[in-house]
Amino acid sequence: MSQPQQLRDESDFDQLPHNIPVSATIADIEEKKGFIDYYTFVIEVKTKGASKYLIYRRYSEFYNLHQIIESKYSPEDPEKPGPGTCILPSIPGKVFIGNKKEIAESRIPELNTYMKGLLGLPTWFLLDEALRMFFYQTDRDSEHQPKALRRLRPPTRKVKTVKPKMDLFSSPRAEAMFDFRGNSKAELNLKRGEVIFLLQRVNADWLEGTVNNQTGIFPQSFVKIIKPLPDSDSEGEVGGPTYSCLRCFLLTPSGVQTRDVCVQEDLTIQPSYKELLSRMRNVFKEDNIALNYRDTEGDLIRILDDEDVQLMIEEGRGQQGKVKRPVNQFPWELYATLASDLSVYNSEA
Repeated sequence: MSQPQQLRDESDFDQLPHNIPVSATIADIEEKKGFIDYYTFVIEVKTKGASKYLIYRRYSEFYNLHQIIESKYSPEDPEKPGPGTCILPSIPGKVFIGNKKEIAESRIPELNTYMKGLLGLPTWFLLDEALRMFFYQTDRDSEHQPKALRRLRPPTRKVKTVKPKMDLFSSPRAEAMFDFRGNSKAELNLKRGEVIFLLQRVNADWLEGTVNNQTGIFPQSFVKIIKPLPDSDSEGEVGGPTYSCLRCFLLTPSGVQTRDVCVQEDLTIQPSYKELLSRMRNVFKEDNIALNYRDTEGDLIRILDDEDVQLMIEEGRGQQGKVKRPVNQFPWELYATLASDLSVYNSEA
């Protein structure tokens, strides 16, 4: 099979718009917590006009893009590509079982190769609308605050040999929230729970500090600031993202299990039926469940689609003044059942 065309006609390339993407590299992965937890790839895109920006894409978006361009440009006979067709790079396949973070990390080199292959195809292919929309920075992309950007690390710095004198009560410091393994001598190795004394800020995402008689740099997203550096007094003391609490119940003939599930969503969010069902299956470790809510009469009402979810939320909001709940708790509650007949549980309400 022939390799993707790399040499372009210079006159054709010169006529491309300046906002056409010409290279893309995955800078990091970020976990998105909500009703369904998943990882997004943080991608740095460079355009023909030399501008750079970040976009955030899930693997499913890569897969959907490939399906579209494959149907439009893949030749019937790979050995004999015709006009308007080209040999597309291979995309890593779907993985249904395994640790989500490990799967995302393992896909980074393959997806980098895939994007390099796409953006190395003939100039006419770069004008495809689906391709341009995939690499386009949306308003949501531009408003997103990136985290560690581990693969866009700052230039290597000389490691200090002088041990700074530390005042345990007044020195700027942070606590490691996760283990971090440095990629070079310039980067610290951190273990969860360790206290790092801060020396200076390297850039928007990286700090320099000392721990266990070692000095180096590390990503801020891996620590919680206890006392900030003097030039950033307002930074880091608020903590991580706020979480909302969803109270849910599993009703079984042997009793009731109650769970308070924390989700990184605003209290006004309206999840889809599929999101709620997937989340409850994961919370209670039961596949054969049905979702329900209690109406104003105390009866269980089965949830079958997004419209039922909307009705549940509207009734919950209507009861906000009558039922006291914590400020961070959703005004509606979920009831998961194993039995198809609700009459037993309704009679106990």
